[in-house]
Amino acid sequence: MADIRPFKAFRPALGYEEQIASLPYDVYNRQEAYELTRGDEHSFLRIDRPETQFEPGQDMYAPEVYECAARMLRDQIAAGEFIQDDSESYYIYEQTFKGRTQTGIVALSSVQDYVDGIIKKHENTRADKETDRIRHVDTCNAQTGPIFLAYRQSDVIGAVISRVKEEPALYDFVKADTVQRVWRITHRDDIDAIGDSFSKMDSIYIADGHHRCASACRVALNRRKDINVPEDTEAEHFLSVLFPDNELMIMDYNRVIRDLNGLTATEFLDRLGRIYNVEASAERVHPSGKGECGLFLEDKWYRLRFPADKLTGDPVRDLDVAILQDNVLGPILGIDDPKTDKRIDFVGGIRGIEELERRCHKDCVCAFAMYPTDIHELFDVADAGLLMPPKSTWFEPKLLSGLFIHMLDQVDV
Repeated sequence: MADIRPFKAFRPALGYEEQIASLPYDVYNRQEAYELTRGDEHSFLRIDRPETQFEPGQDMYAPEVYECAARMLRDQIAAGEFIQDDSESYYIYEQTFKGRTQTGIVALSSVQDYVDGIIKKHENTRADKETDRIRHVDTCNAQTGPIFLAYRQSDVIGAVISRVKEEPALYDFVKADTVQRVWRITHRDDIDAIGDSFSKMDSIYIADGHHRCASACRVALNRRKDINVPEDTEAEHFLSVLFPDNELMIMDYNRVIRDLNGLTATEFLDRLGRIYNVEASAERVHPSGKGECGLFLEDKWYRLRFPADKLTGDPVRDLDVAILQDNVLGPILGIDDPKTDKRIDFVGGIRGIEELERRCHKDCVCAFAMYPTDIHELFDVADAGLLMPPKSTWFEPKLLSGLFIHMLDQVDV
């Protein structure tokens, strides 16, 4: 039922992959992106964040900024820095980060599957962020950043991947502290086996990249309104990398708080004790299981355990981040909307638990070290048609941009 197709990717010519591939556009703020692209004529970050090619005061949403991205992409294709494969293929994209490997299938996923709910989401998107990527895709006439999708593992797909990975890799390099390796799947039997396996799946899940996915789909839906556009254009499918659930790991997404809403530390601990079992710890608290989190307050660590008999069976309300929000951040600290409240900030687990202590010594009064959301909790929420609280998941490593490009029209160079 899921329509996952091979395609003729544009990809870096051999020797250019390490220079071109970059972390996705939303990893950096504007200043960081500007500084990283100074004097760099190859990095895909220039195309992902074309405002970096203008002076800092430039309106980053002006038409000439998106036109600059399209021009740079076509210039690199004309210069031979990108090539296009001559036949439709799936690709294997393997990432090894801190001793853990995840291996995905690079393919095109269906816009109609997203509309019909076969490709499922677990968070809402913001219109302003969607609009930026819509204009980027429309102007470049290309999808340049893959959407990170997940599926329940398939023995058939796994067997194809294992067999192809015995061959030499097409790309093999290190970027962002991650070993990045790519293979191309060209044998017809392997292509058919993968496509057939996906076609039997009734659910595919967005793990990361909700805004890129929504934007790619919006471009297709807008183009459908033009009666002169054929029904099955390239825009009807979007660039994605699909990973099996048994290889994915979600990292913790922690919370730091700037004030205790008028409470003293003693009063706050007393209120927490009515919700969690609170135990002082002589060591940093790395939560060891669901229902457990760490609290750093006044240079001391506490282990908080939520009683299992208080769980509701609701896939959203029973998330650890939701338990904290519904019982502590909202009713005790008055942080009712964590998306907009300036008294809370979020720290990805990639920064380590030491970052929580550093923030408490700098600009916050306490921090919560969270137990990571499980990938199957994400599946359960999406299957129920529900949404997770903000900042529930942190996926690492990030998928690089510029390794694979899906052009939506013929390229004239």
